[in-house]
Amino acid sequence: MNHPGKEPIALVLIDDNRLLREGIAAMIQSQPGFRVLAASADVNEALQKVREAKPDVVLLDLGLEDHDSLSLTATVHSEVPEARVIVMGFMPLQEDVADFVRAGASGFLMKNASFEVFFDTIRAVAGGAEVLPEALTNTLFSQIARHAAGGSKVKLMESVKLTHRERQVIDLLGEGLSNKEISARLHIAVHTVKSHVHNVLEKLALHSRLEVAAFTHSGGNSRSVER
Repeated sequence: MNHPGKEPIALVLIDDNRLLREGIAAMIQSQPGFRVLAASADVNEALQKVREAKPDVVLLDLGLEDHDSLSLTATVHSEVPEARVIVMGFMPLQEDVADFVRAGASGFLMKNASFEVFFDTIRAVAGGAEVLPEALTNTLFSQIARHAAGGSKVKLMESVKLTHRERQVIDLLGEGLSNKEISARLHIAVHTVKSHVHNVLEKLALHSRLEVAAFTHSGGNSRSVER
């Protein structure tokens, strides 16, 4: 993955509103540190570009008229996991956002977001963070926490053995830190952080870093057991 401040953040934009798509693409191209690989309304064409170029970020319109944006998110996440999906739209329903999170979305952008928020979100997601509109965070955490593991969080934590380091990683994910930030905080390599995140997801039967964050906000990490 390209990292902000080094190589440009490579993006593919999928939006079937031509004026909006062209405007967003032009805005991104005008900023240093970003590169638009493709901007298209043709989902198949854009998906092929994602598979070939493996961009850092895929900007995806929430309300594509001729395609299911949710299934497209899942496809990108499954086939090109290094390409992090940011879903763009006006205020979505909490349930819709939760569905996109479970499908693999890493961030959300409101279409009325400020210029600063727009680019800060892209940089953060490209750097490994999970980003939600602030207005949705608390309710979304509640939504995912109720459904992510399909049962009692306390009961699940009592049955799962986590190492001390894994518990630390869970706590930092709950603070919204990226892999790089966790690496710096714990003084361990980024690839080691990735390994811990993978183990945590597997042990807790969760599907994304955001679900782990939701889990911690629900109080699920209060009874973790050291292996």
